[in-house]
Amino acid sequence: MTGHREPPGTHAVPDLRLAGLAVAAWLAALAGLHLDARTTLLVALVAAVAAGVGALHLLGHLGRPAAAPVRRHGWIAVAVLLGVVCGASATAARVAVRDAPPIRALVDAGATVTADLVVRDDPRAVRGVPGRPAMFLVPVESTRFIGPDGRSVEARVRVLVLATDSAWRGLLPGQRLTADGRLSAPRGGDLTAAVLRSARPPGEHGAPPTSQRAAGALRTGLQDACDPLPDEQGGLLPGLVVGDTSRLPPMVEEDFLATGMTHLTAVSGSNVAIIVGAVLLLARWARAGPWLAAGLCGVALVGFVILVRPSPSVVRAATMGAIGLAALAAGRPRAALPALAAAVTVLVLLDPELAGDAGFALSVLATGGLLLLAPRWRDALRRRRVPAGVAEAVAVPAAAQLACAPVVAGISGTVSLVAVPANLLAVPAIAPATVLGVVAAALSPLWPAGAGFLAWLGSWPAWWLVTVAHHGARVPAGTLPWPDGLAGALLLSGLTLALLTAARRRVVRQLVAVVVVAAVLGALPVRLVASGWPPAGWVVAACAVGQGDAVVLPVGPGRAVVVDAGPDPGAADRCLRGLGVREVPLLVVSHFHVDHTGGVAGVFRGRRVTAVLTPSWPDPATGRDQVRAEAAANSADLLSASAGWRYRAGGVELTVVGPPYPLRGTRSDPNNNSLVLLATVGGVRILLAGDAETEEQRALLDRPPPGGLRAHVLKVAHHGSAYQDPAFLDAVRPAVALVPVGTGNTYGHPNPAVLGRLARGGARVLRTDVDGDVAAVVRPSGLAVVVRGNRLRPPT
Repeated sequence: MTGHREPPGTHAVPDLRLAGLAVAAWLAALAGLHLDARTTLLVALVAAVAAGVGALHLLGHLGRPAAAPVRRHGWIAVAVLLGVVCGASATAARVAVRDAPPIRALVDAGATVTADLVVRDDPRAVRGVPGRPAMFLVPVESTRFIGPDGRSVEARVRVLVLATDSAWRGLLPGQRLTADGRLSAPRGGDLTAAVLRSARPPGEHGAPPTSQRAAGALRTGLQDACDPLPDEQGGLLPGLVVGDTSRLPPMVEEDFLATGMTHLTAVSGSNVAIIVGAVLLLARWARAGPWLAAGLCGVALVGFVILVRPSPSVVRAATMGAIGLAALAAGRPRAALPALAAAVTVLVLLDPELAGDAGFALSVLATGGLLLLAPRWRDALRRRRVPAGVAEAVAVPAAAQLACAPVVAGISGTVSLVAVPANLLAVPAIAPATVLGVVAAALSPLWPAGAGFLAWLGSWPAWWLVTVAHHGARVPAGTLPWPDGLAGALLLSGLTLALLTAARRRVVRQLVAVVVVAAVLGALPVRLVASGWPPAGWVVAACAVGQGDAVVLPVGPGRAVVVDAGPDPGAADRCLRGLGVREVPLLVVSHFHVDHTGGVAGVFRGRRVTAVLTPSWPDPATGRDQVRAEAAANSADLLSASAGWRYRAGGVELTVVGPPYPLRGTRSDPNNNSLVLLATVGGVRILLAGDAETEEQRALLDRPPPGGLRAHVLKVAHHGSAYQDPAFLDAVRPAVALVPVGTGNTYGHPNPAVLGRLARGGARVLRTDVDGDVAAVVRPSGLAVVVRGNRLRPPT
């Protein structure tokens, strides 16, 4: 299993003859998924004609030595055109089946049908709103639809089932079933012909295939072995081994995404390389011959594919992993690159939907980075006297991360600055955790106690991975905002290629380093500046009043609008005295929970309060009565407002934007009927979200205020709880996020996943339990933040 290895520092020009064919087939298939079959087929015909003309022209120049370079580049162009022909033709054929008129008619009519289906992949639970039924996404393939008129339509097309009955959870790939539901149109961009929404349990017809039952038993055994472990490690280990993240806490998923480590929780070529590589090392240690070692590796590869389920994504991962392993064993990257290109071409032609799959792109790009970049970087480091092991450990994750960065940026809308060091720190733990997890799964049907022990051993490297992701996600400015979608991915791809090409010259490398450092510093989130209290130029302050809200907007010298009063009168009074507030023209109570109303007396203490604004929602009665009594005792006008109400005083302009309509039957009606305010102070837009949860946030997205929800500063709703709609946070996309929250609270506030999403969106996140009183200020250089320190300690 050993082969010729090129000496360090000597790298022949990589063989790119098949690369053009593969890339063209890939891009043509990707375009075909978004076009109709006729247009895609027309593209294939035009490319075929061009390829034929080009080939005839090149054949006419045979025997002319002077034209050799022209012929070489010409044949590459012909290969690219042939790739377009292949990719477009294969995709057009599949799209024609997807868009067949009988299926399209049922989908367009939103027909209620009975469908005969075959499960294609594991059902995946979607985390929804607490208190509502969970939803399951089940990829299936149809064989027949029976419409509302009783007519039968035979069709083998891909369908996505959205199911709410828990009976869908335990289905296995390959299982045949019948389901009732209503058809709707898919999102597009893949080969899914329809979405079937079903609220009933499926009718199962027979058992799934033996291989899938075996895989299900092993996966269940691994989950059972991980049950006694802490949630983070117990949820991560199955993700590392078989891509099962059903138990992985959301905040860990967010941390892995923020640090560029999310590929570890999906089955990829690296998983295959680790398992087969471990078998190869054992075979070499036992001095097995090349054929025996190859046979053992093949058995391990087949067994791993069965364990993680032979779905298309797993077959793709096995192919990429086998190629990477072959390159590692043979030391022949020149042979591995054409093999990679051939594998990409074959896989895309067999399943054009892979062209639009992010996991496929990440696997291909990571493998290509390891083949093209890692050896050169490793040898460059070794020439600078870096130890061989360190050079390899640095070059491999750096090359893989650079190659994958455009896809990650397109998906997440961010560029991670901590991805390479985080992945470098993760390297020592990945293989032990994966190998121990696989052995635990294989052992679980025979010896559950032994499997549990191996899972416990595997939890230690898993703990290290969780720790790296946790701290990496909290590095200041660890992620920078970037355009998302295809445009962002292409932009970063172009910049990466330009930098790799230009950086071959030393002067260019130095110039690039200076520009990159300047760009990073220029893109850092809002600066933290030193200032007294109250800080000059402040536009909003959130006070540390414990587990509650107290937000202050300056109207003029000694005057301010106060939004909520926290749970304690003394803390509210100290907050306003510290800011020099002697008069409150308007006190807003977002809703009547005690953590917003308990400190109302402190706002009135020694101050004139002109008016008190309250929500229309009257519950809870205790808080409502307390606010009304305090306002009456101090002769303050009592106002009630709904969406659209406006107020202006001094430098503050205030508009009530939510709730846009009363919300009933939610997880918490008082929270979801909180007053949501959009304020403008000194040209800075400030969104104060009260305790609005998912339902009210979605209502605001459905009925946004004039000018939209975009704001420079966001007072994060409900103390940063988990009940936030990601689309709402993305719509606001603040530069500063203020989180009023109490130290040591028992509610799990703030939620790390929410903070991580805000940070990845480019926000400077400040929380009163850690930073104390916090404020946003306007400086000549722009928006900045000031912290006063944690002046409110938890009770002892």
